[in-house]
Amino acid sequence: MSHSTEIDAKEAWSGGQSPFRVSYGKMMMWFFLISDALTFGGLLCAYGFTRHKYDEIWPKAEHVFTHFPFVKQHLPLAYVGLMTFILIMSSVTMVLAVEAGHRNDKRKVIVWMFWTIVGGATFVGSQAWEWYHFIHGTAEGALRHVWDPETGKYIEKVIHGANMTVNEYGVPQFANFFFFITGFHGFHVFSGVVINFIIFMNVIKGTYERRGHYEMVEKVGLYWHFVDLVWVFVFTFFYLL
Repeated sequence: MSHSTEIDAKEAWSGGQSPFRVSYGKMMMWFFLISDALTFGGLLCAYGFTRHKYDEIWPKAEHVFTHFPFVKQHLPLAYVGLMTFILIMSSVTMVLAVEAGHRNDKRKVIVWMFWTIVGGATFVGSQAWEWYHFIHGTAEGALRHVWDPETGKYIEKVIHGANMTVNEYGVPQFANFFFFITGFHGFHVFSGVVINFIIFMNVIKGTYERRGHYEMVEKVGLYWHFVDLVWVFVFTFFYLL
């Protein structure tokens, strides 16, 4: 004979550990991540519709992102692949930091959060390097039709690199989406690095050790995993497809 436990409705929704057995802070983090996921989803959907519209003339990422530091030859998507690997590995170190926090191992939390910060900062720096080369373009450039406000007509002009109005590599919309989507994600990574550094300093000072738990590390870990997961989608949609 089975026994059912009656739960008082008022108690179930009173906050704290009810009703999902998570703290208020983690629940609010999940709400934020869901809303942020919808924002990124909207951006990627807009990118997909626009690319489909200009499918025949849309630039291929493997023809655009071929540069690699200190290497003269073209290596399609090699650098962005390295960036992706670094960001994913930073997610692994964050998992190890959270696991160490569950064991109240302050030393290990410090070690793994340090490497998470290093990985995130490296990714942001790498993205800035990629933006620099995308904006400046190739030495030879490409002949494009651009609007001349003086004559009120389109004229042919050699364009180097890309900005929000002209694009050496193809249609301007490609550059617009590149700057907005990767820039928006880069802002998230940069914010995550700053937040992780603040939490890192609190760990060193023993703030969470005195509290008796490292839940704050787990909460920023949720954000960091979300940032990594979003990049997997951005990498797939923008660079691979």
